Amino acid sequence: MAREDNRRDRRDRDETPEFADRLVAINRVSKTVKGGKRFGFAALVVVGDQKGRVGFGKGKAKEVPEAIRKATEAAKRGMMRVPLREGRTLHHDIEGRHGAGKVVMRTAPHGTGIIAGGPMRAVFEMLGLQDVVAKSNGSQNPYNMIRATLDGLRKQTSPRMVAQRRGKKVADILRKGDEAPAAAPEAVEA
Repeated sequence: MAREDNRRDRRDRDETPEFADRLVAINRVSKTVKGGKRFGFAALVVVGDQKGRVGFGKGKAKEVPEAIRKATEAAKRGMMRVPLREGRTLHHDIEGRHGAGKVVMRTAPHGTGIIAGGPMRAVFEMLGLQDVVAKSNGSQNPYNMIRATLDGLRKQTSPRMVAQRRGKKVADILRKGDEAPAAAPEAVEA
């Protein structure tokens, strides 16, 4: 009986929710040997569930499909969860860095869409962000851009996380509009 339950648990774990994947870059590399050149391929893939989880992976193989498969498996192993506001945008503006790659990501009002280039767009689409404005500075290398984007997304905190860390309620953390400042005493004329 216990053995059957273990098998069922293992099967349930293997049937993970369906992930979307996006091929960001493919690179052909060659190795010169005595008889000529041997070609290989390196693939960079971003994977996400479009509900707040995202990861990236790279794979190398002699054939393109095998490199993509390896990259996809690596991306699924290295997934991370990112808190989203209303399931569509970031909670606050953030900056990310990796090597010479620097990225700036800003929250955006409803209907803005994804304003980002290349590899960053792939990360945001797989993450499930709908409204975000992003700019990359420095390195244009897709590997560094993705790593810098994920570095910034790791810094993302939600009001719930801040409240839990401070031992307060979420309502205490969120401002309910700026309250009127205390009335300033009027100047006394002499």
